Amino acid sequence: MLKILLTGSEGQVGQTLYKKLYNKANLLAVNRKELDITNKSKVENIIFTFKPDVIINAAAYTAVDNAENNIEIAKAVNMQGPKNLAQAAQKIDAILLHISTDYVFDGKSSLPYTEEMETNPISVYGSTKLEGEVAVLQENSRSIILRTSWVFSEFGNNFVKVMLKLGQEREQLNIVSDQIGAPTYAGDIADTLIKIAFLSEKNKKIPFGIYHFSGYPYTNWFEFAKIIFQNAKEQNILERIPKILPISSGEYPTVALRPLNSCLKLDKIKENFDIAPSDWKSALLDMKRYIESK
Repeated sequence: MLKILLTGSEGQVGQTLYKKLYNKANLLAVNRKELDITNKSKVENIIFTFKPDVIINAAAYTAVDNAENNIEIAKAVNMQGPKNLAQAAQKIDAILLHISTDYVFDGKSSLPYTEEMETNPISVYGSTKLEGEVAVLQENSRSIILRTSWVFSEFGNNFVKVMLKLGQEREQLNIVSDQIGAPTYAGDIADTLIKIAFLSEKNKKIPFGIYHFSGYPYTNWFEFAKIIFQNAKEQNILERIPKILPISSGEYPTVALRPLNSCLKLDKIKENFDIAPSDWKSALLDMKRYIESK
């Protein structure tokens, strides 16, 4: 049975991975309290003791605005942590699957971003995630970086759950409409990582490197919110739909800058692994789960 070490087991993707993997693999899932990935000796101890075939790193500092004022913490978790995992994994010849982000790009491209396009993060979060990518690829020759975007799930804090909460509380919402990208369901990210992980068990040659995986079709936050509310109303989750107004990013200032274009080109992962984009609209067909989960 494939031995998998899962870090960040209490995040959106981590919780989903745990649900899908606990009876399919010899799984060791650890949260932040159980393994601080910034502590090199603890990382080495758990990896050298458990000896996983595959490590899936779902741990990250994802508070985009807070990262602007907590640079050292963001860098420790998003760069040093993955570096520690990559170095230890290399020593036991383990595969490392690492999750990254669309925020490594500046969003100025008029086209969807390919894996080979120039990175230029415009936030501390994006910069530290890019540093993590570089460290992983430098330290482990058997690693895959999976860049994704606009993650939502039943777990944690995300746009879908926030919209449902605000929809119950407010009569009107202003939603940014000039940032385009792709919502991505965490369950589909988990399925993608699991498919890649199990290819190694079948002794298939895995083409390592950077891959983009996200939802499709592309949209903006305003249109995303409209679909969330329409589905919630049709499924009797909300009695009424709040009035939503489109606004520009300039009208909704945030501490950290966001890319205006977060669209990721998805051809490479389809060609190499036969993995289709996340069908985010289908993931919104059962809205009740986003209300009932914590």
